[in-house]
Amino acid sequence: MDTPLSTIAVVGLGTMGTGIAEVLALAGREVIGIDISEAAALGAVASFEASTARAVGRGRITEEQRAAALARFRTADTLQAAADAELVIEVVPESYEIKQQVFRELDAVVPPTTILTTGTNALSVTRLAAESQRPERVLGLHFFNPAPAMKLVEVVSSVLTAPPAVEAVTALARELGKEPVAVGDRPGFVADGLLFGYLNQAAAMYEANYASREDIDAAMRLGCGLPMGPLALLDLIGIDTARTVLEAMYAESHDRLHAPAPILGQLSSAGLTGRKAGRGFYTYDAPGSQDVVPDALTPAAGAEAGAGRAVASVGVAGSGTMASGIAEVFAKAGYGVVLAARTQEKADLAKGRIAKSLERSVSKGRLSAEARDETLARITAAGSLDAFAEVDLAVEAVAEDLEIKQQLFAALDKVCRPGAVLATTTSSLPVVAIARATARPEDVIGMHFFNPAPAMKLVEVVRTVLTADEVHATVRAVCAKIRKHPVDCGDRAGFIVNALLFPYLNNAIKMVEQHYASLDDIDAAMKLGGGYPMGPFELLDVVGLDVSLAIEKVLHKEFRDPGLAPAPLLEHLVAAGCLGRKTGRGFREYARR
Repeated sequence: MDTPLSTIAVVGLGTMGTGIAEVLALAGREVIGIDISEAAALGAVASFEASTARAVGRGRITEEQRAAALARFRTADTLQAAADAELVIEVVPESYEIKQQVFRELDAVVPPTTILTTGTNALSVTRLAAESQRPERVLGLHFFNPAPAMKLVEVVSSVLTAPPAVEAVTALARELGKEPVAVGDRPGFVADGLLFGYLNQAAAMYEANYASREDIDAAMRLGCGLPMGPLALLDLIGIDTARTVLEAMYAESHDRLHAPAPILGQLSSAGLTGRKAGRGFYTYDAPGSQDVVPDALTPAAGAEAGAGRAVASVGVAGSGTMASGIAEVFAKAGYGVVLAARTQEKADLAKGRIAKSLERSVSKGRLSAEARDETLARITAAGSLDAFAEVDLAVEAVAEDLEIKQQLFAALDKVCRPGAVLATTTSSLPVVAIARATARPEDVIGMHFFNPAPAMKLVEVVRTVLTADEVHATVRAVCAKIRKHPVDCGDRAGFIVNALLFPYLNNAIKMVEQHYASLDDIDAAMKLGGGYPMGPFELLDVVGLDVSLAIEKVLHKEFRDPGLAPAPLLEHLVAAGCLGRKTGRGFREYARR
């Protein structure tokens, strides 16, 4: 490239602009921070001084490195200061009018070789480039907040962008210690394009009064390993900002999943924009604070829905991984457990799987040998459901097939004593349809454990319109005893986690279908930019593409939303027998064991 990008102007010294300037200066670049607000400029300098002082205190940089970085950063209040810049990074408010005015003024100031970049995550880079006198040297450079900490940078090309400009900016990102991913020009790009659809659905779920804000957030943190729940994240991003991004996405896609949930507009209009306002979905100690304080919607501490039934013994029906995992959880918590399968041999094999799991816990120092033996002694393997005659709670974990589960519950209805609670672990089937297979639907409830059950803390507690309050209270109390976090859900497809997770996964597949970004770049973007423990394609291959397709079909059938229709690529891979890790090939290929 014909420019070394050693002198860089950052236009807009808000939180993002200040963070980008800090990253550049610490990496040895001369940085000109430009903002029409003197207060913003002074704030940027103060923030830079404070953050680098903390870095020295933590041993991340030396005092000499700090002094050199501070010396490389200067501020100005006019775009004329960018005259010598080889690269300009614009991070002014998300408005075409404001950004286009910045680009027009920069055209008259900087030399023809200067690269102009926009930090937008919602507006069209192509449209901004078309307004410039040098569209081939205009592209998107989307950092994530906080810029010093977040590794992801999306490098956004338009149809007008010259490859050398992309190469220069990509090389710079790598020199800054970032992970650049190449994406095309559409609102949200990759990370926000997937993230904001998910956030929007979570807002709509809350608005529909399907689940509490606390339960929605806890479900996604504990069920998916996310660092924050979606509603807390909306408060952090800014509800008004999220609505702007979604409006831009919907204008292009016309996908109902991107149509901003009305509650986002209502909160924005009321000035309840999240942490920065001191109130959004949650209430905060003060504007800008991260400390949540109780408000009228906060559940009372220890409040439960009345008294439940006594549970001393538990029956677990099934012989697979989930069944053995659930049996292990109950036995560890001190319950007597009957593990019943279709044959005694299958039941014994399932108990053997539990023994191996407990042994691994002993070898890792998580469990004593005495506790292992006591836990295993509490489990009785049985080859028939007749062994459930005296259990207080029966939990099924058999195949995810409505007819099979209905037959099982009809059998449980005959075997289990009156007053026993009957629970299904279904993740996608209507619990009420299972309950109606019995003569006591008021005793039936959903207890959706997550795999692996011994490790995952979440249980979705799914009550139907027929479930008795006493049964609900019983299961909540049992969850507390087995040290799981219960979240309450209504009886609809996907409950909380799958209803939010699988549309996100489906949208990732659609990105690949449209040749918008690669599998690797999408996975990297969501891990580095969204804090996901696994990228969507890694997760799909682990879950199983056949399982994922089945859940997608259930969601599409229930909600009748065209945007939830399974991506054709997913259907094609399943038809070809490419089901993920379990078959050695899914979206990626795996070594066979």
